[in-house]
Amino acid sequence: MTATHIAHAIWQTLRISFPTIVESLRGTLTLEASDRRLMQWSRALVDRAHIDLRVEGAERALPGESFVVMSNHQSLYDIPVIYQALQRRIRMVAKKELFRVPVWGRAMRRAGFIALDRDDRERSRQTLLASATELQHGTSIWIAPEGTRSLDGALGEFRKGGFHLALQSGARILPVTIVGTRAVLPAKGAHITDGCQVRVLVHPPVDPAEYGEARRDELVAHVRSVIASALPS
Repeated sequence: MTATHIAHAIWQTLRISFPTIVESLRGTLTLEASDRRLMQWSRALVDRAHIDLRVEGAERALPGESFVVMSNHQSLYDIPVIYQALQRRIRMVAKKELFRVPVWGRAMRRAGFIALDRDDRERSRQTLLASATELQHGTSIWIAPEGTRSLDGALGEFRKGGFHLALQSGARILPVTIVGTRAVLPAKGAHITDGCQVRVLVHPPVDPAEYGEARRDELVAHVRSVIASALPS
């Protein structure tokens, strides 16, 4: 079962990656084309795993507003799930190692995804701050502040790069809690379970301007507590 899932995921990934690269080389790649392919890709993966996706609070993500989306991170399936749950233009911050994957990594870069060097905090911070222009042009940036997938489902400590981005850009933070993807495919796991229910709770946006740089640690703590509030105890 897992082998067929992997084969399907590889095929769907190549299916959107090749035209993205070709159009980029031709100078004809558009954000709309990338958005459409990402939605097709994420829908295909969610459907193939027969995920029962339940979304609450999606109306809080107002149309036309770009957010710094922050969520917990438990599974590789968080990626297609967040796209299907929010149904908007999103580019994610991903570890630089993913950009080394043949074809897929190149397509990610061409489509506007952000490569983060987790071994160099200052460089990572500068990379995030440079993405502020994307927020101003209608693209929401999705960040997992934990920096990696949780092995046991517990919410880890938050890194602060995404909060610097929100404070500099003025974009509101959209806290999101994802529950159930760990049952589909846990971190470091090798088995995919079909038919799991996944719940995505979109919380009210948080305005970083109400905190400012001087109260950044309070902002981090508040967003973390909001995301944690919907996790199973």
